[in-house]
Amino acid sequence: MSFTKTTEQDSNYDHLEKMSINELLNSINNEDKTVPLAVEKVLPQIEKLIERIVEKLKLGGRLFYIGAGTSGRLGILDASECPPTFGVSHDLVIGLIAGGDTAIRKAVEFAEDSPTQGWEDLQKYNVNSNDVVVGIAASGTTPYVIAALETCNKNDIITGCITCNYNSPLSQTAQFPIEVIVGPEFVTGSSRMKAGTAQKLVLNMITTSTMIQLGHIKGNKMVDMQLSNNKLVDRGAKMIMNELKVSEQEAQQLLTKYGSVRLAIKNYDNGN
Repeated sequence: MSFTKTTEQDSNYDHLEKMSINELLNSINNEDKTVPLAVEKVLPQIEKLIERIVEKLKLGGRLFYIGAGTSGRLGILDASECPPTFGVSHDLVIGLIAGGDTAIRKAVEFAEDSPTQGWEDLQKYNVNSNDVVVGIAASGTTPYVIAALETCNKNDIITGCITCNYNSPLSQTAQFPIEVIVGPEFVTGSSRMKAGTAQKLVLNMITTSTMIQLGHIKGNKMVDMQLSNNKLVDRGAKMIMNELKVSEQEAQQLLTKYGSVRLAIKNYDNGN
């Protein structure tokens, strides 16, 4: 099958330096509007991957994201937001980036070109057949990611990917590929733009749907969220007030006593 690198094609716009700020903003916004439509086309691909993730996590497995540059940072962002949002362990969803933690803030030259480091990074967490590994690469050609997924396949580990090119080497490697084709970027080759937005949308879908399936949402509320600041404590108290029809003072007391919205509601329902 042919492989076309649409993420590297020339922008639909030219002479950007001659545009006014208003023209730049409108043009970027017009391009951004196409991203959710591109994601919509691959919902079946996303669903298939999430089904396997839920299956493995219910059996005690973990979800790994592995990527380089913007893609790696987006994976780390999504993973890092799962514990405070859903009250899960920091070891349940793990984000890895080529070049290590230093690369989160500063680019590490040629880190993404290593064909061995990805698997080595995964091995630090004792990755195994109970887990799912999702490679993230807009181009679909990143050696760090592709080689890691190839080794995962050999070790009976479920693999998925999020990329923005058809039939890329990464798509052909992953067992459950997600290909969100957003077309040329506003700035030619700047995949931190539409491709990055597409990846973020898909990552939101993966973890949110997975955590709902695992029971971490009640109704539409984050009943397992970590009460890590005053805003979240107030939100938690309001959830309890609405659910149990109690006063704000009683809700605060229940939240303080049990330490979570879920436990407060559960124990109140049990008459404790």
